[in-house]
Amino acid sequence: MENNKPSIPKGTRDFSPAEMVRRNFIFNTIREVFERYGYVPIETPAMENLTTLLGKYGEEGDKLLFKVLNSGNYLSGISDDELKDTDPGKLSLKICGKGLRYDLTVPFARYIVQNRNEITFPFKRYQIQPVWRADRPQKGRYREFYQCDADVIGSNSLLNEVELIQLMDEAMTKLKINSKIRINNRKILAGLADAIGEPDRITEITVAIDKMEKLGIDGVNKELKEKGLKKSAIDKMQNIISFTGENARKISELKKVLNKSNIGIIGVEETESVLGYLENIKLSSELIFDLSLARGLDYYTGIILEVNAKDIQIGSICGGGRYDDLTGIFGVSEISGIGISFGAERIYDVMYKLDLFPKDYGCTVKIMFVNFGGKEEKVCLNLLSEIRSKGIPAELYPEAAKLKKQMSYANNKNIPFVAIVGDSEMKENKVTVKNMETGKQGKMILNELVTKLKKV
Repeated sequence: MENNKPSIPKGTRDFSPAEMVRRNFIFNTIREVFERYGYVPIETPAMENLTTLLGKYGEEGDKLLFKVLNSGNYLSGISDDELKDTDPGKLSLKICGKGLRYDLTVPFARYIVQNRNEITFPFKRYQIQPVWRADRPQKGRYREFYQCDADVIGSNSLLNEVELIQLMDEAMTKLKINSKIRINNRKILAGLADAIGEPDRITEITVAIDKMEKLGIDGVNKELKEKGLKKSAIDKMQNIISFTGENARKISELKKVLNKSNIGIIGVEETESVLGYLENIKLSSELIFDLSLARGLDYYTGIILEVNAKDIQIGSICGGGRYDDLTGIFGVSEISGIGISFGAERIYDVMYKLDLFPKDYGCTVKIMFVNFGGKEEKVCLNLLSEIRSKGIPAELYPEAAKLKKQMSYANNKNIPFVAIVGDSEMKENKVTVKNMETGKQGKMILNELVTKLKKV
């Protein structure tokens, strides 16, 4: 017998009203911080042309793109030989012209190129929208999830890096997440490839190092060995990325090790400058110069950043970096940018597990009017309009049901007060108000009720 029970795709989720209240707290908190730093909102479509997305995230990222079948007869023009091709990637490109966006950064770069004549640079934008990745679902990793991005494009200044570190720190502080911000530089990693004698293997090295948290140093070494790196090169790399001590000591050691690599020294100097700016700025988060931080996406070219929660193991909850040539892939070069992305799903999981959500947040109904029908119902509607006009969430039970049923409804929705308007209340021009937590009740005029509810 066929199972007709409805379900949703693995890696996606429904959100209850209580969950949405908590999620909106995250989005609104991050949005407020973005706007305080001068960022303005944009939105881009869920679907992009595949030509926009392919080749922008490296080979690993391309595999995780959700592709959308062409409208109509998508097999039109496809030969039998092409249908038998064992490479599914080739066929998908012929029958799919669009894909769901993998992140918000590449669509943003496309937006910049399309609208550059109307944009004032440097352009500071934020974007809070869902993205999709055909990844294997697991704890803390979903196929559909929201990103909250902030980018500055059209400026090479390292002050942008400093500002985004401050922004990440302020957001974590307001969300009450005890965090650490890790910083590194892709130019340093390029210099590292030079120093170990593998300058052409920078992509393979960064992809492997990016899995450090998941695989550990031994797993990373094994992957690099499988990719053909010599043991001597792997040992030298491990020695460099394992530098310990204060940030200043790591800078000093790197200047010695990378002294023959021009790009490596530029990376060290950029990182030193950013850390120097931040010396006199008070941060709540711990700032760590971490040489094992790689961020595997191909488009990063300079400073890279990542935020982790200290009190729970869940991977990064925010990350980003400098991308000097991202718009070049769309035919417009020399527009530098830097951006960060907050992972709302992981932030939610961290805050939920650590019980960090405020108990009283959200547009919870403060009072429900009992419905007795007839003229009482009309009086309640008028009172309801008055209360809502004062900015107080309120509702009237939609039917003249049994009182027990109406009270049960209010109780299940955690509505703190119930209003009762009957004959005596209408004669006295008052409302009987019951506190659902204590059970106490009393009559009051409308102004007294409004004053009481505003304090809730």
